[in-house]
Amino acid sequence: MRFKSLSALARPQPREFKLGELPTAVRLSRYAQAKAFLINELVREIHGDSFEWYGYTLGRREAPEVVEDIGLPTNEANQQEYVSITAEQITAYQEGLGAHRVINGWIHSHGDLEMRTFSSLDEANHATMLDFVFPQLRRVVAKREVVIGGLTLVVQGAHTEGDLTAGSVTLITDAPVRQATILEAVWGGFCYAVVIGDEGWHHQEIHYKERAVLTGETAIRKAEAEIVLTDTGRLLAPSEREDLAEAVRDRIKPVRYIPPKLESM
Repeated sequence: MRFKSLSALARPQPREFKLGELPTAVRLSRYAQAKAFLINELVREIHGDSFEWYGYTLGRREAPEVVEDIGLPTNEANQQEYVSITAEQITAYQEGLGAHRVINGWIHSHGDLEMRTFSSLDEANHATMLDFVFPQLRRVVAKREVVIGGLTLVVQGAHTEGDLTAGSVTLITDAPVRQATILEAVWGGFCYAVVIGDEGWHHQEIHYKERAVLTGETAIRKAEAEIVLTDTGRLLAPSEREDLAEAVRDRIKPVRYIPPKLESM
């Protein structure tokens, strides 16, 4: 047999039924936006210089797509060009939140740096955050066909040992079945990533993960996203400035001197 093209040999794509959507824009409350830029202002005002700092974007567990607040954890070491987060730090902060609150991403500042996007060093933080957030926020977004070569169907109590040796996967049914389609759930999750600067600019991405329940197939992707400001009825009160200033004094740890590497001494 001859084929006119190799495409004739390609396996058909498994069928997929979409059951839900993940956010395509960062829905940010006006309160959270104002708080983030106030923290950025206070860092320079209190510490006398522009340092990178990071925090968590927070939402309600029943509506995790909306960033309602900014959480400022203790930053271990704030350098002018780099911040680092760990799974242990995220876990500790999440445990201190009420049951109705959930971390749905992270935000950090590039201070007065010229880079108005994410750096290559930020990629590790993106991955750490997505790995943490995914189990918390995941939901079924699709059912996808599991394509099995050599699927055999036998009837319970009416099959022999020889029947079980055939094929790569055997499905035992309580009644005769001639054809079966197996669909697996696909979990989908996301986390937000936002970077801001001293001059009021911002840039944001959404990082996505999808994982199939049976096959374990996992796909990770990211996309630049617009910010959609939302009103939650909460405004940043003038009285909150002093509380935030105290938090910045206690939780931001500037590192002004980085010792040279031994090989360069």
